[in-house]
Amino acid sequence: MTLFWFRRDLRLEDNHGLLRALELGEPVQPIFIFDQNILNRLSSPKDARVSFIHGRLLLLQQQLQEWGADLWVFYGNPLEIHRDLLNRFSDLSGLVANRDYEPYGLERDREIYECYLERGLTYTGVKDQVVFDRNEVVKDDGTPYTVFTPYSRKWRLRWEQHPELPARRVGPQDLWNRSSRNQNPVPSLESMGFEASDLPFPASTLQPDIIKKYHEDRNRPDLPSTSRLGLHLRFGTLGIRTLLHAAHPLSHTFVTELIWRDFYQSILYHFPQSAHQAIKPAYDRIEWERNEEHFARWCTGTTGYPLVDAGMRELNETGFMHNRVRMVVASFLTKHLLLDWRWGERYFAEKLLDFDLAANVGGWQWASGSGCDAAPYFRIFNPSAQLAKFDPQYVYVKQWVSEWGTPKYPTPVVDHAWARERALARYKAGLNSVL
Repeated sequence: MTLFWFRRDLRLEDNHGLLRALELGEPVQPIFIFDQNILNRLSSPKDARVSFIHGRLLLLQQQLQEWGADLWVFYGNPLEIHRDLLNRFSDLSGLVANRDYEPYGLERDREIYECYLERGLTYTGVKDQVVFDRNEVVKDDGTPYTVFTPYSRKWRLRWEQHPELPARRVGPQDLWNRSSRNQNPVPSLESMGFEASDLPFPASTLQPDIIKKYHEDRNRPDLPSTSRLGLHLRFGTLGIRTLLHAAHPLSHTFVTELIWRDFYQSILYHFPQSAHQAIKPAYDRIEWERNEEHFARWCTGTTGYPLVDAGMRELNETGFMHNRVRMVVASFLTKHLLLDWRWGERYFAEKLLDFDLAANVGGWQWASGSGCDAAPYFRIFNPSAQLAKFDPQYVYVKQWVSEWGTPKYPTPVVDHAWARERALARYKAGLNSVL
């Protein structure tokens, strides 16, 4: 019997690892582990992402049970659970899982690989959550790209030469372990210390009309201009190859966004320290402010800058924020308030439904100037100009900031011109200190 470990791939179609496990020719038993090491770091018992995963697992289990098979779901430490499975089932021949590229995932998988190796069994990692991974898109000398544009060129060339096709949907005809019913049902949210969330989740279907106009409308938070598929890519309820093949004929710009996703995964894989340190080490010499009041006003959307406040309130209420607004609020935190990008990265990690460590860290380092970006540190968004350009009729702001334009709306936490000059001086001093 082969185990297949569901993780960031909660689907039965276009799942490379699951198909690989079934092709080995032995009965396959799917499992999922609610990882205590991850869940214990979550701050809210109503974290909507746990509810989303829980609901998806119930659907997967129902589908497999209709085929006479089952999904075993565990809650605990992954290494301990795998050791227990190896002790309980003498007919196990190995484990298959789609690869993880985050520092914690790599370390966890290394330990579990060694656990299976000690028993003379295999642990096979499969590429699935990205189009190209590890060393598939690198420079001619084998080193990783740290600038997006040349990475994107080679990515497109490779895909044109060797397009990655979606894996077929598995079905009842495949070789499942059909004697596994009710071994490990899905634990309740309450048993794991969580509560059901009432946040609505976006659909996992591509809307062609939005993608066709993506290059025109993608920066407009006042319009239904984005796919809202980030949550489904994050947890694998939608396959990246499925989305790529559907979107490729519709929008060059949208495909570029998918390439950014691969790029940030590559950066995190090759530079795991970037999760906590600046890609450009000189930027860790910047003297950040530590103003907790300013941070609180940013978090609560009471900065006195309407576009920033609308974005933060949307995030707090829905778990989503438009990408253009993400750039504006990140620039505001790091440049106007001069607060460490890691503060904002952690807050987004707590709130975003589609939180992905690689993209989140990459986006925040881009905003602060410390990441993989050729633009200099003196790129500072003017939030008022951004509002006039991308929400000209104030539709988005009025939706989220009801008191805007009334005496109840707060005055700006900092003056834009003054804050810009302070940021330029502080960045220049920090960077000059290492020259």
